[in-house]
Amino acid sequence: MALMSNRYGMAPRRAAAGVTAVALAVLLSACGGGDGGGNDGADKEPEKAGSASSAPSDPGKSENAGPTTPDASQTLATINGSNGFQIVVHTAVRDQGGFLTVTGTLKNTTAKMLIAPSNWNGQELNVKRTGPSLAGATLVDKVEKKRYYVLRDTEGYPLTTTGISAVKAGESISIFAQFPAPPATTSQVDFQLPLMPPATIEIS
Repeated sequence: MALMSNRYGMAPRRAAAGVTAVALAVLLSACGGGDGGGNDGADKEPEKAGSASSAPSDPGKSENAGPTTPDASQTLATINGSNGFQIVVHTAVRDQGGFLTVTGTLKNTTAKMLIAPSNWNGQELNVKRTGPSLAGATLVDKVEKKRYYVLRDTEGYPLTTTGISAVKAGESISIFAQFPAPPATTSQVDFQLPLMPPATIEIS
């Protein structure tokens, strides 16, 4: 049975309280090229599993109020993992607060229940205590040679979908993740989630 909580309502309110300082810290660590958990740069080979395909994006509207239900009419990339999970990235939108929000759909493409990999949670102890999440997701700007990590609020909670533990056969779940926005000159980034292949997505 699927157990998850999107935290759509809570994440934006926590982000408003102290995400600016956290964003600066994340940017500094991103510029350093390593995260202490094996992600030592944008040129590192990701953990391989499955395939990914990208599609041209349509311009999307910025949602300053925070993450919303993905606009499934758009598809930036489809990522197929060998573990039976599929991620469809729908939007990657900048907002005026200096954030970039990625939305998508996570689907179990198999005929059996799947357990979300613990690798998706990220390696930080402060994030692991919040339970299952997509805090291990990253964006890579290959032009600027920078890696961006999911933002955390002042209580250490990742600004991403949490509570994903088991996904029933054929079930689809809306997901999101907020990152520091790359420079305005950056129009493409690679979205990466552990145990899934990377996919290049367009920023709108």
